Amino acid sequence: MKETKSKNFWRIFKISKFIDKNYEDDKKNIISKYNEFGYRDARIISDTAYMNSDNTMTIEMTISEGETYKFGNISFVGNTVYSSEELIRQLGIEIGDIFDQTILDSRLFGSQEGTDISSLYLDDGYLFFNATPIEVAASDRKIDLEVRVYEGKQARVNKVMIKGNTKTNDHVIMRELRTRPGDLFKRSDIMRSQRELSQMQYFNPEKFDVKIDPDQVRNEVNITYVVEEKSSDQIQLQGGWGAGRIVGSLGLTFANFSTRNIFKKDKWAPLPSGDGQRLSLTASSNGIYYQNYNLSFTEPWLGGKKPTSLSVSLYKSISSNGQSDEQREAIEITGLTIGLGKRLKYPDDYFTLYNGLNFQQYKLINSQSFFSFRNGFSNNVNYNIKVGRNSTDQIIFPRRGSNFSLSLKVTPPYSMFDGIDDYSSVSDQEKYSWIEYYKWKFKSSWFSAFTDKLVLNTRVEMGLLGAYNNDLGVAPFERFYVGGDGMSGMGYQFDGRELISLRGYGNNTLSPQTGATIYNKYTTELRYAISLNPGSTVYALGFLEAGNAWDKFDNFNPFGVKRSAGFGVRIMLPMIGMMGLDYGWGLDEIPTKPDANGGQFHFSIGQQF
Repeated sequence: MKETKSKNFWRIFKISKFIDKNYEDDKKNIISKYNEFGYRDARIISDTAYMNSDNTMTIEMTISEGETYKFGNISFVGNTVYSSEELIRQLGIEIGDIFDQTILDSRLFGSQEGTDISSLYLDDGYLFFNATPIEVAASDRKIDLEVRVYEGKQARVNKVMIKGNTKTNDHVIMRELRTRPGDLFKRSDIMRSQRELSQMQYFNPEKFDVKIDPDQVRNEVNITYVVEEKSSDQIQLQGGWGAGRIVGSLGLTFANFSTRNIFKKDKWAPLPSGDGQRLSLTASSNGIYYQNYNLSFTEPWLGGKKPTSLSVSLYKSISSNGQSDEQREAIEITGLTIGLGKRLKYPDDYFTLYNGLNFQQYKLINSQSFFSFRNGFSNNVNYNIKVGRNSTDQIIFPRRGSNFSLSLKVTPPYSMFDGIDDYSSVSDQEKYSWIEYYKWKFKSSWFSAFTDKLVLNTRVEMGLLGAYNNDLGVAPFERFYVGGDGMSGMGYQFDGRELISLRGYGNNTLSPQTGATIYNKYTTELRYAISLNPGSTVYALGFLEAGNAWDKFDNFNPFGVKRSAGFGVRIMLPMIGMMGLDYGWGLDEIPTKPDANGGQFHFSIGQQF
């Protein structure tokens, strides 16, 4: 009884008011629930309602439950494409299972996983398929069924059209669709096309619709994808506290950019857009002590024929003590990255492959970093390869699917041919002129929906920084710093480190002072969508998190982790972007750092237009 509830103190969002129409609907719900458990003869014999002295109402019902019914023999007639044995196996209902009409309907016409009989036919072009279950006998509380099948002829796609796109060009959408004119009609292709459109982030995932216009005479079908544009360009404003200073960040991301329209004045509204390219400019600073600049560009369909992406990124960062001349202490980083990404067809077409070349140059001036290298240059030339698979249904609030990646970053093994036999006798400049290392990273995330609004997200990640030559040791750059919000530590000692968040602990408090060479992290997050409106997406979350970091592989213990628990909220607003607030409680003490655990707030803010 969803709308007729007893009055209780915890029902603060909904009043317990008696409404006659709702009450009648709730009585039908009761019988429907009985039917799900096989009680086909369940009836409400009588019901009455009367007023109490405290102005409340009492409702009394007399229910006859009857006996439970079960499925008996199920046969198919009219089927020629698939045998009766194949259809019974697809149906997945055994003799003696509790009779449930909703289960029967879902197995015939529409299971969420697409394993129903209707999907079997619709994925083979039989758009005009229909099945009618008829009860042919009922004895000993077992119901025998005859499913009468009409298969029809296979239908082919005639026209594919798009409706509702006011900013994104048609060809950008068309290239993501899996339905093509002349192909056999397939339901799975339509479902996959909707998923691909959702991943583009240009459209409201809650407003997707597909219009099917069949022509049974010609055995053809027209398909129209209905979309609703949403804001995808962003201004990101972030603030953090690190090393006793405030760090501010400003980022401009144009997610649907168009380079071919740059010189066309009529296409600037306010910027040339619609071709699906991505242009990003970011700048971070806390004044004279720290500055970081980044310019990146991505073309997702290089050449326009295949989904091969080209990405280029140029960046510069300066971290210093704000002094000049002999008193200046600074680390300057200049870098350039060029990458090619490709969608794979095997093992399935959710897989992607990325190859990238990266050049970084570190310039150290009287550096007081956590390693011995104080002055000089270090060059970091590396090759990065990453294999990933992403089958999530959408980005902002995924309900199902998974996302994982395995990457390897390697430099040439310079120590094999640098001619140095004893590294203890050479300067740091000679040791680190050309940095060598290999770096493994693994990340995975699974989404499981209990309902459309309640989702469980489970994540696992780990990283390893290794050395080719034990005499030279692991490079002082590229290390892992675990703990906190994963952002604030960027305000000082920016040395190529990776910042790994772990809520409930202070920033970087779980790593050794010189940074970790190996870490792992586990997260379980239960999310509840309060609002799925793209103009104000809101969801609350509760989390359990654990992780740790070590300075060498010999000390690694995947179960020797620091645990935390907490809750938070995420809010997506068009003019502000994604706002997040988490409160985490670190459950384990950190040796020599008594204030590292306990209650910690973590806040982030972005702006979107």
